[in-house]
Amino acid sequence: MFNTVYDVIVVGGGHAGSEAAAAAANMGSKTLLITMNLQNIAQMSCNPAMGGIAKGQIVREIDALGGYSGIVSDTSAIQFKMLNKSKGPAMWSPRVQSDRMRFAEDWRLMLEKTANLDFYQEMVSGLVVKNNKVVGVKTSLGIEISCKSVVLTNGTFLNGLIHIGDKNFGGGRAGEKAATGITEQLVSFGFDSGRMKTGTPPRVDGRSLDYSKMIEQPGDEHPEKFSYLDVTKPLTKQRSCYMSYTSPEVHDLLREGFDRSPMFNGRIKSLGPRYCPSIEDKINRFADKDRHQLFIEPEGWHTVEMYINGFSTSLPEDVQFKALRSVAGFENVKFFRPGYAIEYDYFPPTQLQHTLETKLIEGLYFAGQINGTTGYEEAASQGLIAGINAALKIQEREPFILSRSEAYIGVLIDDLITKGTEEPYRMFTSRAEYRTLLRQDNADFRLTPKSFELGLASEKRMKRMEEKQKKSDAFVQFFADTSVKHEEINPILEQKDSSLMKQSDKMFKIFSRPNITIDDMRQVEAVETYIQEHDLDNEIIEQAEIQIKYSGYIEKEKNNADKLNRLENIKIPKNFDYSKLKSMSMEAREKLNKIQPVTISQASRISGVSPSDVSVLLVYMGR
Repeated sequence: MFNTVYDVIVVGGGHAGSEAAAAAANMGSKTLLITMNLQNIAQMSCNPAMGGIAKGQIVREIDALGGYSGIVSDTSAIQFKMLNKSKGPAMWSPRVQSDRMRFAEDWRLMLEKTANLDFYQEMVSGLVVKNNKVVGVKTSLGIEISCKSVVLTNGTFLNGLIHIGDKNFGGGRAGEKAATGITEQLVSFGFDSGRMKTGTPPRVDGRSLDYSKMIEQPGDEHPEKFSYLDVTKPLTKQRSCYMSYTSPEVHDLLREGFDRSPMFNGRIKSLGPRYCPSIEDKINRFADKDRHQLFIEPEGWHTVEMYINGFSTSLPEDVQFKALRSVAGFENVKFFRPGYAIEYDYFPPTQLQHTLETKLIEGLYFAGQINGTTGYEEAASQGLIAGINAALKIQEREPFILSRSEAYIGVLIDDLITKGTEEPYRMFTSRAEYRTLLRQDNADFRLTPKSFELGLASEKRMKRMEEKQKKSDAFVQFFADTSVKHEEINPILEQKDSSLMKQSDKMFKIFSRPNITIDDMRQVEAVETYIQEHDLDNEIIEQAEIQIKYSGYIEKEKNNADKLNRLENIKIPKNFDYSKLKSMSMEAREKLNKIQPVTISQASRISGVSPSDVSVLLVYMGR
């Protein structure tokens, strides 16, 4: 059946696996995607949505790098929202509500149209390793398939154990069996493994809900989209979500089941996601709050199934049902399925290089929840980077590594490799020290040239980005070069309670004022004329506005990034023995020997390594 030696075999067809397979295949590598169920490619196992705070930036970055997540998010979207719009543009985060069934279908159809990509449905039970190098995989049927590299994207399937109340059973997801064999083999090779937990809420019949008792949450009045390509147009119609609240009565009903909760009776020993706690964890940790928000999210355009965001739980199904019926609008609720928790194996990511290749076995890459992350977007970005680097290694090209000042993806991977994680890691804007540079609106400027160099971005995409950048820069220059008479601008300033001008001045200076918007500036005839004559769309206008209003912050952050990048250029020899640096703290020596950072900059970010330890390193490396 398999007489081909594949360049890349991707194990697992979730968000990480799908992006890894697409990237490797699009870079010319002969690729095989093996998954336990081809009907569930890119399945949204939890909420039917993509993006959100910091996650939306990641989806934009994936799109700019030639990944598929942004396109599929657009083709399957039923609602679009730009979150944090009341804050500065560094915080703006796009999010779509998705049609779950269409999302998975569109992903599969895009993969099937991808050249160099084969598919096979079966469970991979182990790896074939020779001389510390991966040379193939073994399936549960005993088939050996040869390859040059493997990307493991096993999600929650490695020895997955599902918990509902005092019941538990093996499974990687509701209705699907767990994957066995891989963890045990990797541990035998010397890998450290651990256990993590995540959970999901009940799904209910939307026909049984009373929406008049809830708060409607419509999409944006002028929706945008994720992908920078013009494959789709922004939504013209949208489905609303709804919001309701728990109550003290609901909390009391939930507490009745605490003695049967696997979280509280010791059955679940692993850590769950801190920033997406279960409802029982919320009412236990935040006992002073008498209510919590619930978001009722439709699962698609036509289905009646609803996802109850905020009610993740592993309590017994009868407790879930009884408590949810006490929520406003849920008095007659019918369940499609109860919520559950799942425990699964992961491998602390400090065992990886920045390429996501393992340090112990050459040609073996890990991506997604196997690295201790949570979230579709985090998984997809890792899959993309692993797929790119697997292909580059086979082609004997330089590895592709994004720095912390280049992308949220760079922050994510650097955090994992350098600091590790003992609880499911999710991205936040606060994790990125250069978030003013890493905005969702400029991901194409930052990353499309890199993607084009890799061979992922087409010439058409590159030219589209260059044209956008050229028009945006020219519009900024127009404001810098053009003066406006005080008698023309003062009526506008007066409307905004802004101090009046006494003489003509450059429009850049006026536009830089915090309370002056592009809509105000468009009242100046010269500005509106320029926009019309140069056919500027909203994307270009918004980009120019951000560049003008935040020019000082952007420049400052660029300077800080440049300083840090100097440390990135100081490489540390491979397998350097830190134990000989006696003037360094014992903790620093232990951590550095274990993680083996590649640069001084990476070493400085390891917890337990102090500034004085970094100084010792700098002296030793001859500054």
